[in-house]
Amino acid sequence: MAEGDFSQIRWLDDRGEPVSCIEKLRILTETLGELRQAAQDALEDAILMGCREEQVRTVLRELVDGLVNPYRKE
Repeated sequence: MAEGDFSQIRWLDDRGEPVSCIEKLRILTETLGELRQAAQDALEDAILMGCREEQVRTVLRELVDGLVNPYRKE
């Protein structure tokens, strides 16, 4: 996948079937692009302020790992 080319991702639903709704795929692609740009900006800002690159990347990974699914069925 090219840098930032989220349109090539084959999204699957809970049953493992491909998501085919064009509007859903457009929104996912757009949202991921925005998220990538925000993460890129945060990385660049931190590096310019003297932070260690690997630490910033670790924090970004932890941020993603800490996201909560509010729709999870328990």
